[in-house]
Amino acid sequence: MSFLLYGAYGYTGRLVARMAVERGKRPVLAGRNAEKLAALASELGLDHVPCALDDAAALDAALAEVPVVLHCAGPFHRTAGPMAEACLRTGTHYLDITGEIAVYEQLAALDAKASAAGVMLLPGVGFDVVPTDCLALHLKNRLPSATHLDLAIMGLGRLSRGTAITTIENIGEGGAVRRDGKIERVPAAWKTRAVDFGLGPTQAVTIPWGDVFTAYHTTGIPNITVYAFMGKSLPRMLRLARYFGWLLATSPAQALLKGMINRQPAGPSDEERAQSRSFAWGTVWDDEGRRATARVTVPEGYTFTALASLAIVDKVLAGQALPGFQTPAKAYSADFVLEIKGAEREDLD
Repeated sequence: MSFLLYGAYGYTGRLVARMAVERGKRPVLAGRNAEKLAALASELGLDHVPCALDDAAALDAALAEVPVVLHCAGPFHRTAGPMAEACLRTGTHYLDITGEIAVYEQLAALDAKASAAGVMLLPGVGFDVVPTDCLALHLKNRLPSATHLDLAIMGLGRLSRGTAITTIENIGEGGAVRRDGKIERVPAAWKTRAVDFGLGPTQAVTIPWGDVFTAYHTTGIPNITVYAFMGKSLPRMLRLARYFGWLLATSPAQALLKGMINRQPAGPSDEERAQSRSFAWGTVWDDEGRRATARVTVPEGYTFTALASLAIVDKVLAGQALPGFQTPAKAYSADFVLEIKGAEREDLD
């Protein structure tokens, strides 16, 4: 059986398509730009089907031919809804690579419909949020009484254009944490903490990462904060965005920033990805002061995204798909991350 790879000609989609072919898979490539799609399909020797997300008939026809779609066309706060609704209409399992809290909220709200349709909705099957989600459940399993969870990530490579554009579009939104089971908005770069990813202690700042939503569904831990290592200059810029975020969110500013992004390379080169690694760290504690800490090292973030998403596609094609809204670790266990070549986990206490 094959699967539909939507957004195949974007940076991450192209990487997934290449890796799929290298592993003997034959995805059907899809997207709205027929010319770009045809060029990639010719290069890789794959079938392709042009279809825009606002063309329900064409999208439904494409999905009806496959059991699962891997959706790689962001920004997902604009694209996830139409694709998920089409999957519910056609009985197609849904996977994507988002890290946006709003998208997880949107898809979780479709849980009852998806369960009734026998469709799995599983967003975040890449570096967002597989390593951190699996780490969260691993720590919960080690300390079942945990009431607090801190997670942190570090990726040493460059961002793709798509990731950068999503970041720019959300620049005025500030941060987010979970307190007593509810998501709360906080200022950008609200807090800092020391984290040792295995390279020595470093300072990380809070970010509105998808785990603020997903880790609660995976573990039930009611208090969750996520941090990221961003160097020294970016946290300062995020703090300035507390005051000027409204300006950066205006149409002229967005157009200027996106123009600058689109003049940059599409993403890290193959050599850059091969020479880089990405990291996740987590700690949990309970009301009695008991604590558990661990970290995970994985291949470079975009490489990991391609490897992990294809591994989950394989599981779905093998019939391992739980209906309804799911998270990676909830669907495939805390040890799923270790199935990805090059991933390592270490307990630190």
